[in-house]
Amino acid sequence: MRLSEEQEDIIQEFIDSQGITLTGLKDDLLDHLCCVVDSELKMGKSFDQSFNDAVRELAPNGLIDIERKTFFLLNSKRIIMMKKVMYLIGFIGSFALTIGVTFKLLLYPGANMFFMIGFLTLLWVFVPMLTFDKYKVAIAKALSERLKIVLGCVAAIVTGLAGVFKLLHWQGAAFLLLAGAFIFAVGFLPFLFFTMYKKSIA
Repeated sequence: MRLSEEQEDIIQEFIDSQGITLTGLKDDLLDHLCCVVDSELKMGKSFDQSFNDAVRELAPNGLIDIERKTFFLLNSKRIIMMKKVMYLIGFIGSFALTIGVTFKLLLYPGANMFFMIGFLTLLWVFVPMLTFDKYKVAIAKALSERLKIVLGCVAAIVTGLAGVFKLLHWQGAAFLLLAGAFIFAVGFLPFLFFTMYKKSIA
C-alpha cells in the first residue's frame, strides 16, 4: 500500500495547522513525514497509526518546536545577544531598586532617584521584554498558558506603577494598587494554578 494524494493532503493540512511560518521547513517536514508514513504503510500499518507514530517520533513537543529550534540555529547570535541585553537590563533595574530601598530605609540622599530608575527600568523595559520572550515560546501552547503570561505582565506593571505613584505622592496610587491586585488575584492566579494542575496530571 502506498501513500495516496488524499493522505498527502491530510499531512499537508496538519503541517499548515501547526502555525509554522518558514516555508522551506514546511516542505522539508512534508517530505519527511510522507516518506516515513509511506514506508510504514508498506509494512502493513494503517495510515492513522503510521502518521501518529511519525509525528510523535519526529516532534514529541509539536512541529512548532522544530521551527523554534530552527529559528534559534539560524539566528542564534542575535537571540543570545538580545537575551544578554534583556538580563543585563533586569540586573541594572534590580540593582538600582535595591539601592533605592536601602537608601530609603537609611534616609540617605538619592533614594528616590535610585528607586525610580530601578522601578521604571524593570517595569517599562525588562518586564515587557521578558513577557515577549516567554510569549514567543508559549505561542503554540494552550490559551491559558498565554493568558497567564500576559496577565502576569499587566499585573506587575500596574502594581509597580502604584508603588511609583505612592512614592511620589501622586493621586491614583490606591486605584492602581487595587487594579493590580485584582488582575493578579482574579486574572493571573487562576491561570497559574490551572496550568500547574494540568501539568501535574499530564
